[in-house]
Amino acid sequence: MTQDLSKLSAEDLGRVHVIGIGGVGMLGVARLLLTRGIPVSGSDIKEWPALETLRALGATIHLGQAAENIANVDTVVYSTAIPADNVELAEARRRGLRVLHRAEALVTAMNGRQVIAIAGTNGKTTTTSMVTTVLQHCGVDPSFFIGGEFADAGVGAHHGSGQHFVVEADESDRSFLLYSPYVAIITNLEADHLNTYGDMAGLEAAFRQFVDRVDRKGFVVVCGDDAGAVRLGEYARSTGRRVFTYGRAENADLRLTEEASDVAGTSYVAVLGGTKLGAVSVAVPGGFLALNSAAALLTAVKLELDPAKAVESLGQFRGVRRRFELKGVAAGVRVYDEYAYHPTSMTGALTTLRALAGTGRLIVAFQPYRMYRTVAFQDEIAASLALADEVIVMEVFGPGEERLPGQGGAPLARAVPLPREQVVFEPSWSAVSAEVVRRARPGDLVVTMGAPPISMLGTEILTALEEQAGLVS
Repeated sequence: MTQDLSKLSAEDLGRVHVIGIGGVGMLGVARLLLTRGIPVSGSDIKEWPALETLRALGATIHLGQAAENIANVDTVVYSTAIPADNVELAEARRRGLRVLHRAEALVTAMNGRQVIAIAGTNGKTTTTSMVTTVLQHCGVDPSFFIGGEFADAGVGAHHGSGQHFVVEADESDRSFLLYSPYVAIITNLEADHLNTYGDMAGLEAAFRQFVDRVDRKGFVVVCGDDAGAVRLGEYARSTGRRVFTYGRAENADLRLTEEASDVAGTSYVAVLGGTKLGAVSVAVPGGFLALNSAAALLTAVKLELDPAKAVESLGQFRGVRRRFELKGVAAGVRVYDEYAYHPTSMTGALTTLRALAGTGRLIVAFQPYRMYRTVAFQDEIAASLALADEVIVMEVFGPGEERLPGQGGAPLARAVPLPREQVVFEPSWSAVSAEVVRRARPGDLVVTMGAPPISMLGTEILTALEEQAGLVS
């Protein structure tokens, strides 16, 4: 990632081929390029439901990866998940084609726009979606790129006609250091991705570099309730940049007051500099979503958009796929899907799901995401899982990672501080649905949680529940 991209537009890329086009992030890149009229092809090892929408936009999709797939392309786009010896990536480099990381391709789509980049350990996807919602309802039609499917739009990326480009800034592989934001939002800063950064000091140093890339005419928005974000805000001020804070803290620029949260959603009165902006209501459960919405509201106000419209728009926010996503109800059991895999986000999500369960039990099927994270945070993840009544732990999803003796899903399951009969390690994907059905009873709430693949289990669980109840023949 050393190319000078500052003067390169998406249209300069010519015919683009996207390796692993079915991945959430790659789908977004492909969609952005296609809606700009750029020819796109792509490959993946399996058929994903969303690929049909790309075909409808004109994409050529290859199932399977082969050197001949890139015979007539000018630029090849890959992600960090693609190994260096991938046949298409290796062929592109052998032929001297332009090869761009996903984030580099995004930069070409951002050039000429006013970038609003959302970074942080937790809450990036939801905050990015909320900022997008607010800007859309304020009439500025932003482009956006979100690391998930935006429920209001049904897509994770969009090429808008306005001057703004809202992007979820991924720190996991340092790619957020390619962006040059006009606005940077930092939701929080906690230990994660230490396989990339080594330790917390290395991670925080990278976030300081991210702050250094913010346009001096722009500004930085940080959560005043998070110590790491506050430190980054102080650093940003020391560089002469404008900084605005949000949160429950007394000294926050935008304060959340009169806050209330229940299974129907969260609400609060937003107060900016002593002036009430209005009553904010978000119809998605989870008290932490109030903070995400406050970041979006504060950003809109500082961009000089209409505060009343911004407040109103948050009431229309309908969430993001894999964030408290209700997959369905079968045999009196509600089945949700939730992306949380870091212990902090897991604790927040499971606390909310516990409230949603009411008098029923909370059953979690959890697929750990990345071996290094599971090893580093095993006790913290186990403590989060103990908020449930029944826990099914799957094997760690960690493509390309090595599992050493004593690591993985089995030791994590043993670490969960619940009675042994309430926790099971189930390494067989095909057996998980049956295990859930064996444990579930009417009134319970089931959640599939963790790494991306587990999102596909919700439908299987619903079908298994219906079959067990004799609802299907």
